[in-house]
Amino acid sequence: MDKVVLAMALLVAASAASPAVAGEAARIKRGAYLVKLGGCSDCHAPLTMGPQGPMTDLSNGLSGHPAAMPVPPAPQALGPWRWGGLATNTAFWGPWGISFAANLTPDRETGIGAWSLDSFVKAMRTGRHLGVGRPILPPMPWRSAGSLDAADLRAMFAYLQSQPAVRNPVPEPVPPAAP
Repeated sequence: MDKVVLAMALLVAASAASPAVAGEAARIKRGAYLVKLGGCSDCHAPLTMGPQGPMTDLSNGLSGHPAAMPVPPAPQALGPWRWGGLATNTAFWGPWGISFAANLTPDRETGIGAWSLDSFVKAMRTGRHLGVGRPILPPMPWRSAGSLDAADLRAMFAYLQSQPAVRNPVPEPVPPAAP
């Protein structure tokens, strides 16, 4: 059985005994819906080649750019509108250099497991890592995510925190090459 389906089934079963658990199960279900609707797996889960062409590989959840994958050097910035990505759809280059899709699993060392709800909301609202750090780089649509109401951001965070933790140290962004 899929781990997400199993986790949801356990939460729903437990909800009969506790209204608080029922509320958390509903929040996680809403978060799953929003994460799917927002296309988070489009970038935070790599693509693999399947019989029908590229397909999302959720075998490691939303663990971001595979740490072991070699990345070419940042290309020279050739103008503000020229950008692209690697075939995995987890690394992108443009005038900002190279950005890598973050690990959104609850791994405490390499993902968002040590983040608080407040730091997640601030990151989505400000476009800063942990709400106060380095800029969150393109193509992350943090402005769209940040426009969600507090309940929806709380639901997304609850869903992400309910997923299996995956250790995957995503590379730091690479600044653009000098012209």
